[in-house]
Amino acid sequence: MTEKVIGILGGMGPEATLDLFSKIIASTPAARDQDHLRVVIDSNPKVPDRTAAILKGGQSPVPAMQAGIKALKRAGADFVVIPCVSAHFFLDELQREAALPILSMFDVAAEHIRQHHAHIRKIGMLATTGTLQGGRFRERLLAAGIESLTPAGPDQERVMLAIYEVKGAPGGRSRAAIAAEIRDIATRLIQRGAQGVLAGCTEIPLVLRPGDLNVPMFDTLTLLARAAIVAAGREPA
Repeated sequence: MTEKVIGILGGMGPEATLDLFSKIIASTPAARDQDHLRVVIDSNPKVPDRTAAILKGGQSPVPAMQAGIKALKRAGADFVVIPCVSAHFFLDELQREAALPILSMFDVAAEHIRQHHAHIRKIGMLATTGTLQGGRFRERLLAAGIESLTPAGPDQERVMLAIYEVKGAPGGRSRAAIAAEIRDIATRLIQRGAQGVLAGCTEIPLVLRPGDLNVPMFDTLTLLARAAIVAAGREPA
């Protein structure tokens, strides 16, 4: 089977794009350079803010994302992965005119939990307010029989602040302090009945790690990386 070329539509944000690429490399069995998959990256941090577009009618990110997909196709990509959960709100619109197929992070996460953690019926979701209010991730999880629990109002405001600080917004806090707050918020979701916690924003795994909690933590970027390797025709390590 001929291996397919992975296209990463990135820049949303740049560090999450780097994290996804790193996880693809780490999860690909390889003894030499030539054993790795070909990956094409279009990292465009100028894509308009997805949460602002969802919640406030801000500038749509779709035209910039469509341009990025076309650039990936010209560069030789066979399919696309997007290391930004909020951007998946626009997935249906993107796919209608996409030059390449797009691997859905919503599908990847829901199917992984359903297949490998079938006991989980309630999951805590740490995500942008755009992703939560957009509702599409929640709907996909419900289709897999999984109810989402989300942070209470003040806690959700803290999640958003933490996400933007991870992206680089001034806040004066160290990554360790941000991580501690996210762990506290996740713990409150567990106390409310969450049997697992989903990192539903690609900045969350940059500060919250598997093993930080006493329930399974699902890193959407790791799951997407492994699914991309499978889609490219390999088995992940």
